[in-house]
Amino acid sequence: MKVLSIMQPWAMLIVLGVKQFETRSWSTKHRGQLAIHSSKKIDKFACRQEPICSLLAKHGYTAKNLPIGVILATSHLSDCIKVILDTGASARLDDGRLVTGIEYYFGNFSEGRLAWEIQHIKKLDKYVPAKGQLGLWNHTITTPHPAEHP
Repeated sequence: MKVLSIMQPWAMLIVLGVKQFETRSWSTKHRGQLAIHSSKKIDKFACRQEPICSLLAKHGYTAKNLPIGVILATSHLSDCIKVILDTGASARLDDGRLVTGIEYYFGNFSEGRLAWEIQHIKKLDKYVPAKGQLGLWNHTITTPHPAEHP
């Protein structure tokens, strides 16, 4: 499975379902399954900012207990869309959508960057330790078949 390493708290915000786009300076042709890996770095400044601090706290997280160096979830990368306009308060994507509010705050939507649309997030019952890498990388993730869950 393809894996993307993301610094905390951004990785956890995706896993919690409050961050739909991961912004990158580079594109990918990959579409489909994508695992979310939390890198070993934590942006502690971001963790102290609102609404990030409150969103993490609501789920029992702080900068001190965010999981790092593990694969947190599986998801579906549905699109990689170029940012064509950044007003400083919102961003227009190449497909016509407008990104506003906390979604805009949670990314770097500078013109020319790419918004990776991540959907269907499934948090793993047990996080998978992994070193992580730059770019997209491969990892074998075994998840129980739905019939195996109690």
